[in-house]
Amino acid sequence: MEKIAIFVDVQNIYYTTRSHYHRKFNYTKFWNQVTKNKSITVAIAYATYKGDNKQNKFQNILKDIGFEVKLKPFITRNDGSAKGDWDVGITIDILKYAKSVDKVILASGDGDFELVLKEIKMEFDTKSEVFGVKGLTAASLIQQCTKFTEIDETLLL
Repeated sequence: MEKIAIFVDVQNIYYTTRSHYHRKFNYTKFWNQVTKNKSITVAIAYATYKGDNKQNKFQNILKDIGFEVKLKPFITRNDGSAKGDWDVGITIDILKYAKSVDKVILASGDGDFELVLKEIKMEFDTKSEVFGVKGLTAASLIQQCTKFTEIDETLLL
């Protein structure tokens, strides 16, 4: 049975599906698709924390599905801009688990992850599958992964 590790960049998936489809990502359908006949080593969803009730309910849904949810505070800077990305944390976790799985599954369109996918292929011969919105997923990320799966209507609410 193929061993997998799942990593979801919640902010990236939220904004890309909202921008392209004006709909939300269906985490249950995603989970069912990627875990079928697989052995799950780890499944982590990375999100920001604003402390509101709606967000807490969403995070509990992710936990009920099977994800470990890692949170960091959503920071609003003095100039009005915001920060809340998990790029470094996701990268560290991918490197931590890649040597013990057959495949890393990454839900994100962020091209910054191209380097870590290249590294796990070279160092551990670990395959990678990226789920992202076509047109909003970095071409370099698509080229670097073993398999690209487009987030389409079948993975939306």
